[in-house]
Amino acid sequence: MNQLFAAFGIDWRLLIIQGVNFAVLLSALSYFLYRPVIKMIDDRRAKIAEGMRMAEAAQQRLLDAKVEGEGLVGSAAREAEGLVASARMRADEKSDEIMNAAQMRADALMKNAVARAEESKRRALQESEREVARAAMLAAEKILLARPSLGGGGATRS
Repeated sequence: MNQLFAAFGIDWRLLIIQGVNFAVLLSALSYFLYRPVIKMIDDRRAKIAEGMRMAEAAQQRLLDAKVEGEGLVGSAAREAEGLVASARMRADEKSDEIMNAAQMRADALMKNAVARAEESKRRALQESEREVARAAMLAAEKILLARPSLGGGGATRS
């Protein structure tokens, strides 16, 4: 084997020393570089996996919140529609009450006006009856005053 090494120009002592140097370098690199790099890669992989789990959980919470929000909006819309319908009913009832009160007031005013008109008519008729009676009395008085002179002059002549 020495001849073979000598033929190729290889010194077996240097080869052993280089082998030992390589083993030392390999163990030093493995200890100081390979293991920390693998540890960093594993830590990074764990962080990425944790981030993915958190992202999925956040996505699920977002979907849940969206569903809950839509439910709340739907229930709020239904409640608002109910309130609007209730307010419309109350407004219609109030409108009917106001219309009935106004109709009753108008009827009362109309009755009052008719009663006043009847009273005025009755007074006017009484007043006109008095005026007619007074006029008739005045006419009768004038007739009676004018007749005795006609009748009295004829009685004195015969």
